[in-house]
Amino acid sequence: MRKTEHIGVIGAGSMGAGIAQVAATAGCKVTLFDQQKSAAISALDKLSSILDRLVKKERISNDKRNDILSLITVVDDLNQFHSADLVIEAIVEDIDIKKKLFFNLESIVAEDCVLATNTSSLSVTDLASSCEKSSRFIGIHFFNPAPLMPLVEVIPALQTDSSLVENTLDLLNSWEKIPVVAKDTPGFIVNRIARPFYGEALRIYEEGLADFKSIDEAIKTIGGFKMGPFELMDFIGNDVNYAVTASVFKAFYYDPRYKPSFTQKQHAEAGWLGRKTGRGYYNYESDLDLKSSISNDQSVEIFERVLVMLINEAVDALFLKIASEKDIELAMMKGVNYPKGLISWGREKGFDWCEQKLDELYNIYHEDRYRCSPLIRKWAAEIKS
Repeated sequence: MRKTEHIGVIGAGSMGAGIAQVAATAGCKVTLFDQQKSAAISALDKLSSILDRLVKKERISNDKRNDILSLITVVDDLNQFHSADLVIEAIVEDIDIKKKLFFNLESIVAEDCVLATNTSSLSVTDLASSCEKSSRFIGIHFFNPAPLMPLVEVIPALQTDSSLVENTLDLLNSWEKIPVVAKDTPGFIVNRIARPFYGEALRIYEEGLADFKSIDEAIKTIGGFKMGPFELMDFIGNDVNYAVTASVFKAFYYDPRYKPSFTQKQHAEAGWLGRKTGRGYYNYESDLDLKSSISNDQSVEIFERVLVMLINEAVDALFLKIASEKDIELAMMKGVNYPKGLISWGREKGFDWCEQKLDELYNIYHEDRYRCSPLIRKWAAEIKS
Protein backbone atom coordinates (compact mmCIF):
# COMPACT_ATOMS: atom_id res chain seq x y z
CA MET A 1 0.00 0.00 0.00
CA ARG A 2 1.53 3.29 -1.10
CA LYS A 3 1.53 6.38 1.10
CA THR A 4 -2.09 7.41 1.59
CA GLU A 5 -2.38 11.09 0.69
CA HIS A 6 -5.36 11.22 -1.66
CA ILE A 7 -8.67 9.80 -0.39
CA GLY A 8 -11.71 9.27 -2.57
CA VAL A 9 -15.10 9.17 -0.83
CA ILE A 10 -18.20 7.97 -2.68
CA GLY A 11 -21.51 9.06 -1.16
CA ALA A 12 -22.11 12.50 0.36
CA GLY A 13 -24.68 11.56 2.99
CA SER A 14 -23.93 12.15 6.66
CA MET A 15 -21.51 9.21 6.76
CA GLY A 16 -19.62 10.02 3.56
CA ALA A 17 -19.36 13.70 4.43
CA GLY A 18 -18.15 12.76 7.92
CA ILE A 19 -15.43 10.48 6.53
CA ALA A 20 -14.34 13.26 4.17
CA GLN A 21 -14.08 15.62 7.16
CA VAL A 22 -12.00 13.10 9.15
CA ALA A 23 -9.57 12.52 6.27
CA ALA A 24 -9.19 16.23 5.47
CA THR A 25 -8.68 17.07 9.15
CA ALA A 26 -5.79 14.60 9.10
CA GLY A 27 -4.26 16.51 6.17
CA CYS A 28 -5.32 14.23 3.30
CA LYS A 29 -6.51 15.50 -0.04
CA VAL A 30 -10.14 14.36 -0.43
CA THR A 31 -12.24 13.92 -3.55
CA LEU A 32 -15.95 13.65 -2.70
CA PHE A 33 -18.38 12.17 -5.22
CA ASP A 34 -22.12 11.72 -5.13
CA GLN A 35 -24.39 10.65 -7.97
CA GLN A 36 -26.20 13.91 -7.33
CA LYS A 37 -23.55 16.61 -7.35
CA SER A 38 -25.96 18.95 -5.55
CA ALA A 39 -25.91 16.55 -2.57
CA ALA A 40 -22.11 16.74 -2.39
CA ILE A 41 -22.15 20.55 -2.64
CA SER A 42 -24.81 20.67 0.09
CA ALA A 43 -22.65 18.38 2.27
CA LEU A 44 -19.72 20.75 1.82
CA ASP A 45 -21.91 23.71 2.82
CA LYS A 46 -23.00 21.85 5.97
CA LEU A 47 -19.40 21.00 6.76
CA SER A 48 -18.47 24.67 6.44
CA SER A 49 -21.15 25.52 9.01
CA ILE A 50 -19.95 22.76 11.35
CA LEU A 51 -16.37 24.04 11.13
CA ASP A 52 -17.54 27.61 11.74
CA ARG A 53 -19.13 26.43 15.00
CA LEU A 54 -15.91 24.65 15.99
CA VAL A 55 -13.96 27.87 15.39
CA LYS A 56 -16.47 29.80 17.48
CA LYS A 57 -16.07 27.29 20.31
CA GLU A 58 -12.27 27.55 19.90
CA ARG A 59 -11.97 23.83 19.12
CA ILE A 60 -10.04 24.62 15.92
CA SER A 61 -8.38 27.73 14.52
CA ASN A 62 -9.74 29.64 11.55
CA ASP A 63 -6.65 28.62 9.59
CA LYS A 64 -7.37 24.93 10.32
CA ARG A 65 -10.97 25.44 9.16
CA ASN A 66 -9.75 26.88 5.87
CA ASP A 67 -7.18 24.11 5.45
CA ILE A 68 -9.83 21.39 5.91
CA LEU A 69 -12.21 22.95 3.37
CA SER A 70 -9.40 23.56 0.88
CA LEU A 71 -8.50 19.86 0.92
CA ILE A 72 -12.00 18.66 -0.11
CA THR A 73 -13.00 18.78 -3.78
CA VAL A 74 -16.50 17.88 -4.97
CA VAL A 75 -16.64 16.05 -8.31
CA ASP A 76 -19.37 14.61 -10.51
CA ASP A 77 -17.20 12.14 -12.41
CA LEU A 78 -15.72 8.93 -10.97
CA ASN A 79 -12.77 9.32 -13.33
CA GLN A 80 -11.48 11.95 -10.90
CA PHE A 81 -10.44 9.05 -8.65
CA HIS A 82 -7.67 8.01 -11.06
CA SER A 83 -4.97 9.30 -8.70
CA ALA A 84 -6.57 8.19 -5.39
CA ASP A 85 -4.57 6.08 -2.96
CA LEU A 86 -7.69 4.86 -1.15
CA VAL A 87 -11.36 5.00 -2.13
CA ILE A 88 -14.01 4.52 0.56
CA GLU A 89 -17.59 3.78 -0.47
CA ALA A 90 -20.41 5.04 1.78
CA ILE A 91 -23.54 4.59 -0.31
CA VAL A 92 -26.87 2.76 0.09
CA GLU A 93 -26.72 -0.69 1.76
CA ASP A 94 -27.53 -2.61 -1.42
CA ILE A 95 -25.01 -5.29 -2.32
CA ASP A 96 -25.74 -5.27 -6.05
CA ILE A 97 -25.32 -1.50 -6.33
CA LYS A 98 -22.08 -1.61 -4.33
CA LYS A 99 -20.65 -4.50 -6.38
CA LYS A 100 -21.39 -2.69 -9.63
CA LEU A 101 -19.66 0.41 -8.28
CA PHE A 102 -16.48 -1.45 -7.33
CA PHE A 103 -16.44 -3.33 -10.65
CA ASN A 104 -16.50 0.02 -12.46
CA LEU A 105 -13.93 1.62 -10.13
CA GLU A 106 -11.28 -0.96 -10.99
CA SER A 107 -11.02 0.37 -14.54
CA ILE A 108 -10.42 3.90 -13.19
CA VAL A 109 -8.12 3.68 -10.18
CA ALA A 110 -4.43 2.76 -10.11
CA GLU A 111 -3.28 -0.83 -9.67
CA ASP A 112 -2.19 -0.18 -6.08
CA CYS A 113 -5.20 1.90 -5.00
CA VAL A 114 -7.02 0.38 -2.02
CA LEU A 115 -10.78 -0.08 -2.32
CA ALA A 116 -12.84 0.00 0.87
CA THR A 117 -16.46 -0.31 1.89
CA ASN A 118 -18.09 1.37 4.88
CA THR A 119 -20.84 -1.26 5.01
CA SER A 120 -22.26 -2.02 8.46
CA SER A 121 -23.96 -5.30 7.62
CA LEU A 122 -23.04 -6.72 4.20
CA SER A 123 -20.41 -9.37 3.48
CA VAL A 124 -17.05 -7.74 2.77
CA THR A 125 -15.91 -10.97 1.10
CA ASP A 126 -18.88 -10.89 -1.27
CA LEU A 127 -18.19 -7.23 -2.13
CA ALA A 128 -14.50 -8.01 -2.71
CA SER A 129 -15.49 -10.69 -5.22
CA SER A 130 -16.67 -7.92 -7.57
CA CYS A 131 -13.04 -6.88 -8.02
CA GLU A 132 -10.55 -8.65 -10.28
CA LYS A 133 -7.81 -7.71 -7.80
CA SER A 134 -9.74 -8.56 -4.63
CA SER A 135 -6.61 -8.65 -2.45
CA ARG A 136 -6.71 -4.82 -2.27
CA PHE A 137 -10.25 -4.76 -0.88
CA ILE A 138 -11.11 -4.17 2.79
CA GLY A 139 -13.97 -3.10 5.06
CA ILE A 140 -13.50 0.18 6.97
CA HIS A 141 -16.63 0.72 9.03
CA PHE A 142 -16.95 4.15 10.68
CA PHE A 143 -19.65 4.96 13.21
CA ASN A 144 -21.99 7.92 12.84
CA PRO A 145 -21.12 10.76 13.24
CA ALA A 146 -17.68 9.82 11.91
CA PRO A 147 -15.84 12.95 13.14
CA LEU A 148 -17.04 12.39 16.73
CA MET A 149 -17.13 8.61 17.12
CA PRO A 150 -13.62 7.27 17.75
CA LEU A 151 -14.21 3.62 16.79
CA VAL A 152 -13.59 2.19 13.32
CA GLU A 153 -14.05 -1.52 12.56
CA VAL A 154 -11.50 -2.90 10.09
CA ILE A 155 -12.82 -6.00 8.32
CA PRO A 156 -10.56 -7.97 5.99
CA ALA A 157 -12.31 -10.00 3.32
CA LEU A 158 -11.26 -13.60 2.83
CA GLN A 159 -9.24 -12.36 -0.16
CA THR A 160 -7.61 -9.30 1.53
CA ASP A 161 -3.82 -9.16 1.55
CA SER A 162 -2.67 -9.50 5.18
CA SER A 163 -0.31 -6.51 4.92
CA LEU A 164 -3.28 -4.30 4.03
CA VAL A 165 -4.82 -4.84 7.47
CA GLU A 166 -1.75 -3.49 9.28
CA ASN A 167 -1.44 -0.57 6.85
CA THR A 168 -5.10 0.31 7.38
CA LEU A 169 -4.69 0.22 11.16
CA ASP A 170 -1.67 2.52 10.88
CA LEU A 171 -3.62 4.94 8.69
CA LEU A 172 -6.60 5.08 11.06
CA ASN A 173 -4.31 5.57 14.05
CA SER A 174 -2.72 8.51 12.21
CA TRP A 175 -6.26 9.89 11.79
CA GLU A 176 -6.59 9.68 15.61
CA LYS A 177 -9.24 6.96 15.43
CA ILE A 178 -9.46 3.76 17.50
CA PRO A 179 -9.42 0.87 15.01
CA VAL A 180 -10.36 -2.72 15.86
CA VAL A 181 -10.13 -5.79 13.63
CA ALA A 182 -13.22 -7.93 13.08
CA LYS A 183 -13.81 -11.19 11.25
CA ASP A 184 -16.11 -10.84 8.24
CA THR A 185 -19.26 -12.23 9.86
CA PRO A 186 -22.72 -10.63 10.14
CA GLY A 187 -22.75 -7.45 12.22
CA PHE A 188 -18.94 -7.58 12.67
CA ILE A 189 -18.35 -6.71 16.37
CA VAL A 190 -20.68 -3.93 17.50
CA ASN A 191 -23.84 -4.67 15.52
CA ARG A 192 -23.57 -8.34 16.46
CA ILE A 193 -22.88 -7.99 20.18
CA ALA A 194 -25.35 -5.10 20.71
CA ARG A 195 -28.37 -7.01 19.40
CA PRO A 196 -29.56 -8.22 22.85
CA PHE A 197 -29.52 -4.64 24.17
CA TYR A 198 -32.50 -4.03 21.90
CA GLY A 199 -33.85 -7.55 21.41
CA GLU A 200 -34.07 -8.60 25.05
CA ALA A 201 -35.53 -5.24 26.08
CA LEU A 202 -38.23 -5.67 23.44
CA ARG A 203 -38.87 -9.23 24.64
CA ILE A 204 -39.26 -8.02 28.24
CA TYR A 205 -41.78 -5.42 27.05
CA GLU A 206 -43.71 -7.97 24.96
CA GLU A 207 -43.99 -10.23 28.00
CA GLY A 208 -45.68 -7.36 29.83
CA LEU A 209 -43.04 -7.20 32.54
CA ALA A 210 -42.48 -3.45 32.19
CA ASP A 211 -43.16 -0.49 29.91
CA PHE A 212 -40.63 1.28 27.71
CA LYS A 213 -39.78 3.96 30.27
CA SER A 214 -39.33 1.50 33.14
CA ILE A 215 -37.01 -0.70 31.10
CA ASP A 216 -34.95 2.31 30.01
CA GLU A 217 -34.69 3.59 33.58
CA ALA A 218 -33.61 0.17 34.86
CA ILE A 219 -30.81 -0.03 32.30
CA LYS A 220 -29.62 3.50 33.05
CA THR A 221 -30.06 3.57 36.83
CA ILE A 222 -28.77 0.09 37.66
CA GLY A 223 -26.32 -0.33 34.78
CA GLY A 224 -25.00 3.16 34.25
CA PHE A 225 -25.82 3.27 30.54
CA LYS A 226 -26.23 6.79 29.14
CA MET A 227 -29.33 5.81 27.16
CA GLY A 228 -31.85 3.03 27.57
CA PRO A 229 -32.59 0.68 24.65
CA PHE A 230 -35.87 2.35 23.66
CA GLU A 231 -34.37 5.84 23.86
CA LEU A 232 -31.46 4.65 21.74
CA MET A 233 -33.66 2.94 19.15
CA ASP A 234 -35.69 6.15 18.87
CA PHE A 235 -32.45 8.08 18.44
CA ILE A 236 -31.09 5.70 15.75
CA GLY A 237 -34.47 5.39 14.02
CA ASN A 238 -36.70 2.34 14.30
CA ASP A 239 -36.60 1.82 10.54
CA VAL A 240 -32.78 1.68 10.57
CA ASN A 241 -32.51 -0.46 13.71
CA TYR A 242 -35.18 -2.90 12.54
CA ALA A 243 -33.52 -3.23 9.12
CA VAL A 244 -30.15 -4.05 10.72
CA THR A 245 -31.80 -6.59 13.06
CA ALA A 246 -33.61 -8.27 10.16
CA SER A 247 -30.40 -8.29 8.09
CA VAL A 248 -28.33 -9.86 10.89
CA PHE A 249 -31.08 -12.45 11.58
CA LYS A 250 -31.17 -13.49 7.92
CA ALA A 251 -27.36 -13.50 7.62
CA PHE A 252 -27.11 -15.85 10.62
CA TYR A 253 -29.42 -18.34 8.89
CA TYR A 254 -32.29 -17.36 11.21
CA ASP A 255 -30.53 -18.12 14.48
CA PRO A 256 -33.21 -17.37 17.16
CA ARG A 257 -30.63 -15.39 19.16
CA TYR A 258 -31.04 -12.57 16.61
CA LYS A 259 -34.77 -12.84 15.99
CA PRO A 260 -36.45 -9.48 15.29
CA SER A 261 -39.40 -8.19 17.30
CA PHE A 262 -42.97 -7.69 16.08
CA THR A 263 -43.16 -4.58 18.26
CA GLN A 264 -40.27 -2.97 16.43
CA LYS A 265 -41.63 -4.09 13.04
CA GLN A 266 -44.98 -2.48 13.82
CA HIS A 267 -43.39 0.79 14.97
CA ALA A 268 -41.41 0.92 11.72
CA GLU A 269 -44.56 0.14 9.67
CA ALA A 270 -46.55 2.81 11.50
CA GLY A 271 -43.91 5.41 10.72
CA TRP A 272 -43.19 5.80 14.45
CA LEU A 273 -39.49 5.97 13.77
CA GLY A 274 -38.37 7.91 16.82
CA ARG A 275 -37.00 11.41 17.28
CA LYS A 276 -36.88 12.16 13.57
CA THR A 277 -40.66 11.73 13.28
CA GLY A 278 -41.61 13.03 16.74
CA ARG A 279 -42.92 9.64 17.82
CA GLY A 280 -41.39 6.23 18.34
CA TYR A 281 -41.48 4.25 21.54
CA TYR A 282 -42.01 7.66 23.09
CA ASN A 283 -44.31 10.44 21.96
CA TYR A 284 -41.92 13.40 22.10
CA GLU A 285 -44.76 15.86 22.60
CA SER A 286 -46.28 14.23 25.68
CA ASP A 287 -44.18 11.38 27.12
CA LEU A 288 -41.04 13.18 28.27
CA ASP A 289 -42.12 13.41 31.91
CA LEU A 290 -43.21 9.77 32.31
CA LYS A 291 -42.00 8.05 35.47
CA SER A 292 -40.85 4.47 35.95
CA SER A 293 -43.64 2.25 37.34
CA ILE A 294 -41.68 -0.69 38.75
CA SER A 295 -39.81 -1.47 41.98
CA ASN A 296 -36.05 -1.45 42.42
CA ASP A 297 -36.00 -5.26 42.62
CA GLN A 298 -37.82 -5.47 39.28
CA SER A 299 -35.38 -2.95 37.80
CA VAL A 300 -32.42 -5.08 38.92
CA GLU A 301 -34.03 -8.20 37.43
CA ILE A 302 -34.61 -6.44 34.08
CA PHE A 303 -31.10 -5.02 33.94
CA GLU A 304 -29.45 -8.32 34.80
CA ARG A 305 -31.45 -10.15 32.14
CA VAL A 306 -30.29 -7.71 29.44
CA LEU A 307 -26.74 -7.65 30.80
CA VAL A 308 -26.25 -11.42 30.89
CA MET A 309 -27.46 -11.66 27.27
CA LEU A 310 -24.93 -8.99 26.25
CA ILE A 311 -22.13 -10.73 28.14
CA ASN A 312 -23.07 -14.05 26.52
CA GLU A 313 -22.92 -12.47 23.07
CA ALA A 314 -19.55 -10.84 23.74
CA VAL A 315 -18.00 -14.02 25.15
CA ASP A 316 -19.39 -16.06 22.26
CA ALA A 317 -17.83 -13.60 19.80
CA LEU A 318 -14.51 -14.25 21.50
CA PHE A 319 -15.15 -18.02 21.47
CA LEU A 320 -15.80 -17.87 17.71
CA LYS A 321 -12.72 -15.67 17.17
CA ILE A 322 -14.70 -12.77 15.72
CA ALA A 323 -12.15 -10.44 17.34
CA SER A 324 -9.63 -10.34 20.16
CA GLU A 325 -10.82 -9.72 23.70
CA LYS A 326 -9.13 -6.32 23.68
CA ASP A 327 -10.88 -5.29 20.46
CA ILE A 328 -14.28 -6.61 21.64
CA GLU A 329 -14.00 -4.57 24.83
CA LEU A 330 -12.83 -1.45 22.99
CA ALA A 331 -15.53 -1.78 20.34
CA MET A 332 -18.43 -1.81 22.80
CA MET A 333 -17.07 1.04 24.91
CA LYS A 334 -15.97 3.28 22.03
CA GLY A 335 -18.55 2.29 19.41
CA VAL A 336 -21.75 2.36 21.51
CA ASN A 337 -20.49 3.99 24.73
CA TYR A 338 -21.11 1.06 27.07
CA PRO A 339 -19.94 1.92 30.60
CA LYS A 340 -17.71 -1.17 30.83
CA GLY A 341 -16.31 -3.86 28.59
CA LEU A 342 -18.78 -6.76 28.59
CA ILE A 343 -16.22 -9.52 29.15
CA SER A 344 -14.77 -7.56 32.08
CA TRP A 345 -18.32 -7.12 33.35
CA GLY A 346 -18.78 -10.89 33.13
CA ARG A 347 -15.65 -11.47 35.22
CA GLU A 348 -16.91 -8.95 37.75
CA LYS A 349 -20.31 -10.66 38.06
CA GLY A 350 -18.71 -14.12 37.88
CA PHE A 351 -19.05 -16.47 34.92
CA ASP A 352 -20.70 -19.01 37.22
CA TRP A 353 -23.38 -16.34 37.83
CA CYS A 354 -23.69 -15.81 34.06
CA GLU A 355 -24.06 -19.53 33.43
CA GLN A 356 -26.74 -19.83 36.13
CA LYS A 357 -28.72 -16.84 34.80
CA LEU A 358 -28.66 -18.10 31.23
CA ASP A 359 -29.64 -21.62 32.26
CA GLU A 360 -32.54 -20.23 34.31
CA LEU A 361 -33.81 -18.36 31.23
CA TYR A 362 -33.36 -21.42 29.03
CA ASN A 363 -35.26 -23.61 31.52
CA ILE A 364 -38.16 -21.15 31.51
CA TYR A 365 -38.41 -20.65 27.72
CA HIS A 366 -36.64 -23.66 26.19
CA GLU A 367 -35.54 -21.34 23.37
CA ASP A 368 -32.13 -21.49 21.74
CA ARG A 369 -31.75 -17.70 22.07
CA TYR A 370 -30.83 -18.36 25.73
CA ARG A 371 -28.14 -20.96 25.05
CA CYS A 372 -25.02 -20.38 27.10
CA SER A 373 -21.72 -19.87 25.28
CA PRO A 374 -19.35 -22.84 25.67
CA LEU A 375 -16.65 -20.39 26.78
CA ILE A 376 -18.81 -19.15 29.67
CA ARG A 377 -19.32 -22.79 30.71
CA LYS A 378 -15.56 -23.39 30.53
CA TRP A 379 -14.78 -20.33 32.63
CA ALA A 380 -17.60 -21.12 35.08
CA ALA A 381 -16.19 -24.63 35.56
CA GLU A 382 -12.76 -23.14 36.33
CA ILE A 383 -14.33 -20.95 39.01
CA LYS A 384 -16.11 -23.94 40.57
CA SER A 385 -13.07 -26.25 40.53
